[in-house]
Amino acid sequence: MTNFTSLTVGETAEVVGYDPTEKSYRRKLLSMGLTKGTSFTLTKVAPMGDPVEIEVRGFKLSLRKNEANVLQIRKVK
Repeated sequence: MTNFTSLTVGETAEVVGYDPTEKSYRRKLLSMGLTKGTSFTLTKVAPMGDPVEIEVRGFKLSLRKNEANVLQIRKVK
């Protein structure tokens, strides 16, 4: 498992869990389609590093880095 900051543009990762201390934001991530086992690709990072854009389930989604770091992920080769 790794965190979101280790990804570079173009890399694909899979959601394996969520930060247990962020239960309220977990619900928002789930409603955006970021369920366990879902793969996504990091497509853009803003010049100052925040926000980031991912492609998940065929659509583009922008997240703040602190929101994205709620995700526990695994890089997909």
